Parts: sequence; structure tokens; C-alpha cells
Amino acid sequence: MNGISQKLSVGEKIGYSLGDLAANLVFQTLVTYLAYFYTDIYGLDTKHASAVILSVGLVAAFGFNPLIGALADRTRSKWGKFRPWILWTAVPLGVVAILAFTTPGGSDQWKLIYAIITYSLLLLLYAANNLPYSALSGVITGDMKERNSMSSYRFVAVMFSQFFVQVFMYNFIIKAGGGDKAVGMSKVMTVLAIIGTIMLLICFFTTKERVVPKAEQKSTLKEDLSDLVKNKPWIIMLVTTTLVFITLAMKGGSYVYYFENYVDKAELTAFLDPFKKFLPTFENDTSLSLGVFNGGGILAGLVGIMISQKFANKFGKRNAFMASLFISTLFIICFYFLSAQSIGLIFVIQILHGFFYGISTPILWTMIADVADFSEWKTNRRATAIIFSAMMVGLKAGLSIGSALVSWILGSYGYVPKSSIGQTESAINGTKMLVSVYPAIPFLLAVALLFLYEINKSKELQIESDLKARRIS
Repeated sequence: MNGISQKLSVGEKIGYSLGDLAANLVFQTLVTYLAYFYTDIYGLDTKHASAVILSVGLVAAFGFNPLIGALADRTRSKWGKFRPWILWTAVPLGVVAILAFTTPGGSDQWKLIYAIITYSLLLLLYAANNLPYSALSGVITGDMKERNSMSSYRFVAVMFSQFFVQVFMYNFIIKAGGGDKAVGMSKVMTVLAIIGTIMLLICFFTTKERVVPKAEQKSTLKEDLSDLVKNKPWIIMLVTTTLVFITLAMKGGSYVYYFENYVDKAELTAFLDPFKKFLPTFENDTSLSLGVFNGGGILAGLVGIMISQKFANKFGKRNAFMASLFISTLFIICFYFLSAQSIGLIFVIQILHGFFYGISTPILWTMIADVADFSEWKTNRRATAIIFSAMMVGLKAGLSIGSALVSWILGSYGYVPKSSIGQTESAINGTKMLVSVYPAIPFLLAVALLFLYEINKSKELQIESDLKARRIS
């Protein structure tokens, strides 16, 4: 690192951000459509769908991620520690993403086995790609302000990916399949896989690793794991990340059920009619409403991301994250009090929630990079990837628990997939609870937990200053 500028060009920030745009074409699809795909497109019953999502997801979270983290930290190549993983996994990840959302025929038992195999491979390759990618943010620069700036670029890219998946993908699935959602899903995922592969390759070729551990630094896996369990900020961020992604998976995976089963169709059509001439053509009012609803929240979140760096720099990452997460949770709770006819309020509340949650989005990832610095500051050893495994373990565990809860809770309320006679009043109430009360709980627990997180603004500055002095000497 000695003599190497820690400043990043705009081109490198954009190149790095394309890696997360690509990964989120897969991740946002899992968050938004996995439960719906398994129950209403693939044809698994709610119990089997919940079991696949939860069991495979937890194996991936607590098995795949620590393994990949340990291997990545010990990678040595002319390209660095983490960039090679982006190169090696780009094509395989795209291929398996297509297979995971393909619906082969056969018996119910065969379909269940196929879902387990393809979902397992998808999560393994996602970990092998996205964990080193995330760890790259901790070594691409040692300048915390540059990290905040890069993180903002990154999450603008994430929002573009999220915008496509949550606004247009449902409509494209219907259109590409001529009404057959299984065919449409396969075609759309094929296109996304090709685009994502190209973006990952661009990310590899445009980035550079600047924070390089001293050549004499050596540590065993046992020492790395020992450092982790003694690292209180790491433990807090692991639990916080899990809670955040439980909420994201729960509410994100519930919106399609919410609009199909709870929101009043006549009021929705009347509300949207004046806007249709300004919007792209959608196949039906459900796809249109879901697109506008998600799109409003995402665009508001994009504004939040753009101002996030200012709040993080002024108040410290922890305080900015806690405040924005708490306020966004209040708007999630508001959905419980909205009637099926309160269409305007439904859209307004989603926009306000999206804005405040957007402020927190990039901060979460930069806090993990700070935890890696904290570990190096305390132990004089740097193990970036295994630190970032906290994020990926939390992400996978949260995604798995939240997505499994969607299908499990719907089943407990009596939801019947592909019902030709509509849903019961109990099942409809379940869809309402899944976008309001249930997802608010993990967010509130995360806010409470962060009171114990010790890396405040003053400690951030102390760690950055001390590490700069060590690396120069």
C-alpha cells in the first residue's frame, strides 16, 4: 500500500458498482419472486417451498459462506485475493441462475429434488462470487470517505437492478411467456444471466486491490475464527444483517400476494387509469400496480442513497443507519392500518418508506468494511473476506428465513396456491400482515441491537488514523 494513492476514479467506482448490479439481478429475483415462483409457478405446496428455502438457505449461510471467506482470504494470484473469484464465477453463476428458475416436468418428488439441487448450486456460486466481491470493497481503498462514496455508487447500481426486477420483471414474465409464467420466467432469467455475466467481467477488469496485507502477515483459520468470536462489532453486524434481510425478504416476497389478493381491484384500476398514458404498457393491472408501487419506493430510495454519504460523514455510520432504519420501520407499520381501498395512501407510504430505508442501504456495507478495519486495528492481522462472511451469512440466513416465513405464514393462514375460487378472508388478512406487522419486528430489533455497536464516529476516525500510520511505517 505504501506510495499507492487511495483515491478512486469515477470509472473504477462505476466498474465496481456493476458487480453488484449483476449480482442483484439474481438476488432481487430471489427476494421478490422465490416463494411465489415455487408456489404459484413451479407448483410446490407451501410446506415444501418453505422447507427448501429455509434448509438450503441455512446450509448456504453457515456452510458455504465461512468456507468461501476462508478460501478467499488465502487466495494468492497476480490479480489479488478477491478479484479472481469474480472472474472464475461469472459464467457458472449465470448458467445456474437460468437452471434454478427453469420448471422441468416430472413427479412432485422429482420437482422437489430438482429445486433442492439447483437452489443449492445457485447459493454456492452466489457466495463464491458475491462474498469476495463484497470483501473487495475493504481492500480497494483504505480511505473511509472514498469507501462511502464508492458505496453510494454501488447502491445506485443496486437500485437500478432492483428497479428492473421489482417494476418490470413480473410484466416481462407474463409477456415473454405469452401468459405462461413458467416459460416467461425461464426466458427472462436467460437474458438477465447474459447481461449479469458481462457486467461481472467488466467489474473484474476495471478494479484494483490497494490495501495489501504485509507479506509477513500469516494466520491460521483457527486464529481468524478466534478473532471473529472475540470481535463484538462483527457479532452485532452478523445479527443485524440477518434481521434486516429477514424483513427485506418477507415484505419483498409478499407484495405480489398483497396486490393479487388484498388490494381492491376496482379502486386500484380507477387510481391508475389517469397515469396509464404516461407509463409503459403492462399486461394487466396487477403487474402495473406492482410495478408502480415498487418503482415509487425504489426511486425514493435512490434519493436516500444519494444523500446517505452526507449523513454518514456528519453523524457517523451507526447513528445514521439507526435513525433511517427506525423511521422507515414506522412506515412499514402504517400498512397495517390501510384499508384495501386506500390506494393513494398505499403508494405514498411506500415512497416514504423507500426514501428513509434508502439512506441506510449503503451504510450497512461500509460498516462491515469498518469492522474489518477494527479487527486489524485490534489484532494487527487483516482477514477481510472472513469478516465479510458476516454480511453474507446474515444475508443468506435472513433471505432464507424471511422467504420461508412468507410461504409458511401464508400456509398457516390457509393460503391455497393457484386457487381458482379465490382466497379465504383469513388468507387475505395474512397477506396484509406480511407487508406490515411481521416485517416491522426484525427491523426494530436491529435498531435496538445497534445501541451496543461501539464503532461510532470518533472511533471510526481513530481507527483510520492509526491504520494509516501503521501501513506507512
